[in-house]
Amino acid sequence: MPRENKNAPSPPAARILRREDASHGPTLTLSGRLDAAGTAAVWDAAVAMVRAAGTAPVTVDASGVTHCSGPGIGLLLELTLLARQAGGTLAVTGLDPKFHRLFDLHDPVAFLKNARRPGKRLSLPEELGREAWRLSVDVRHLISFVGEFATALAVAARHPGRVRWKDALAVAETAGVNALPIILLVGFLMGLIMAFQSAVPLKQFGAEIYVAKLLVISMTRELGPLVTAIILAGRSGSAFAAEIGTMSVNEEIHALVTMGLDPVRFLVVTRVLAAVAMTPILSIFFTLASLVGGALVMLTFGYPLVTYLNQLQSSASIGDILGGLSKSAVFGLFVCGIGCLRGLQTRGGPSAVGDATTSAVVSGIILIAVADGVFAVLFYAMGW
Repeated sequence: MPRENKNAPSPPAARILRREDASHGPTLTLSGRLDAAGTAAVWDAAVAMVRAAGTAPVTVDASGVTHCSGPGIGLLLELTLLARQAGGTLAVTGLDPKFHRLFDLHDPVAFLKNARRPGKRLSLPEELGREAWRLSVDVRHLISFVGEFATALAVAARHPGRVRWKDALAVAETAGVNALPIILLVGFLMGLIMAFQSAVPLKQFGAEIYVAKLLVISMTRELGPLVTAIILAGRSGSAFAAEIGTMSVNEEIHALVTMGLDPVRFLVVTRVLAAVAMTPILSIFFTLASLVGGALVMLTFGYPLVTYLNQLQSSASIGDILGGLSKSAVFGLFVCGIGCLRGLQTRGGPSAVGDATTSAVVSGIILIAVADGVFAVLFYAMGW
């Protein structure tokens, strides 16, 4: 007696037959269990039969179906869609009422309406016009948000007790204190690299001592506030956009409005106040870390530490320090504000949160660059 082969494939859980009727079109007979395995066994054959029918009306006889779960309903919907797309019709008959109720929950026409159609290729003027319109809408939303935030900030200044200071302290810890390690690391490495790269060519002229002047002026006036703000845009601005964007997707923003709470005053003001307070402090630590990196380079070139410190003291001025701190505060305002705005603008599903996060980082860096250029012109006009 031959042994039973345990590795032999099991018979399909469902079967399909085709009958031709010249007057009523082809009839597909389904039987068995239309679960995941059974549906997979007959899917390709059923699709091929419906496509071969063309515009002829197709009837699916499902009286022999003993079980029909989600995959089976998906097969029936797919066959219906294929028949309608070809210009024909498909009718499902004999299906058990308890399974037919699942089939009736879905409208094949709605699937056709929601199907993605290939977009029309636009000409260059049309693309430019569309992007210009999007930019104008974004600028209008930005101006509206600035007005709402200014109003909420004025209310907070008039009534400090209405500000959620505990939330502001929590945000200051998250966006400020927790960002200190990366700020110190990047600042130290930038100071180290800039000092080394500038000291090597200056050594040819015996002027490497001026590395200290170059480093302290560039860090206090420009690179310290700028790099700190860019780091915060990628770290904190994106976090604000993701957090508020998730709340917007989950309808929590609408819940706040329903309860009579202003989302800008409730969510944005505390974050902006914390960011504006912490960005100058982080900029100071960034500058100090960069000067420590520069000191390490000067020590390797044989200069004593006291000489390096004297050069720093004679080169740095109060105007440079105050200018850098003022730029840091403005950069922090832009980074936090644009992150909160993108979060409030989030609409749709989880992918919209990712888009809002990306937009917050890109928009924040652009605003930082524009504001830095404006500060450069102002400082030049003021003689700094």
